[in-house]
Amino acid sequence: MANIFARSAGAHNQFKWENLGDIREGRGDLGEEMPVLVYRLMQYTMLDILTKEYGTEAADRHFRDSGYLAGTEFAKHNLKLDGDFSEFLENLQATLKNLKIGILRMEEFDSETGNIVLTVGQDLDCSGLPVTNETVCTYDEGFISGILEAFTGEKYDVREVDCWANGDRVCRFNGKTRRA
Repeated sequence: MANIFARSAGAHNQFKWENLGDIREGRGDLGEEMPVLVYRLMQYTMLDILTKEYGTEAADRHFRDSGYLAGTEFAKHNLKLDGDFSEFLENLQATLKNLKIGILRMEEFDSETGNIVLTVGQDLDCSGLPVTNETVCTYDEGFISGILEAFTGEKYDVREVDCWANGDRVCRFNGKTRRA
């Protein structure tokens, strides 16, 4: 019997935005939205398997890298990238809220260094999780990094410093440019 899950080199092995398909057409009566529970079920089971297979550090790196790719492509296909920073931020805030990803607020921005501190409230990845005294939003670190790079053209290292899972009610991210 042929393995129906075997993949040959092709469209599903390399991410392309167009491979996300026409969700409206394909989901018909069910529509584009789904419960956060389903998203988290996929995310946390995938993270569990990656952690068991490769260890926490490698799993986090893979999740961060996936988030980066998603953030870069998300920005290219959903955000205005040609305005000034305040227009970009306003557009990003509205888009994240409209897509129910979270409520973004900028706490600090240093125009000289490009360094930034952002919070995301009601975060898709962790709001409502039990307190485990850890930060869990490594995918979001990459996602934000990819978005910032798409707008600025500069590489960003983004790390979560506060998280719902460590007892906070927003996720706080420090973003630092990789300028010399």
